[in-house]
Amino acid sequence: MGQQLLLIVGLIALAHAGYSAAQHRVFIRLTEQQFQTLPGDIIVQTLLAFLACCIGSVQFFGKFKPILITAEWQNKTWDTVGNRPSFMTFNHRGKYLYRFLQTSSSS
Repeated sequence: MGQQLLLIVGLIALAHAGYSAAQHRVFIRLTEQQFQTLPGDIIVQTLLAFLACCIGSVQFFGKFKPILITAEWQNKTWDTVGNRPSFMTFNHRGKYLYRFLQTSSSS
């Protein structure tokens, strides 16, 4: 529950920071000042909201799998790893080729 709340608060804060930046640009245009940088509070709010979004999304979306494939296959035997049922097909054109070779060699 906490990670969902952190993610939602981060997204709302990020949207608010974007809105504040747009309002600041409008204010600069209305007062005919030259734009240099955003105020520090908007930059800090953006960075904190981005950090909250990152932490909330990493915690919310669960456990990551290890990068090394050996960690996943550590308890499997070679027979289990080498078994690929999707490649096992017994109804293929090889039987017709073999039948053709048998008839031509017997003639």
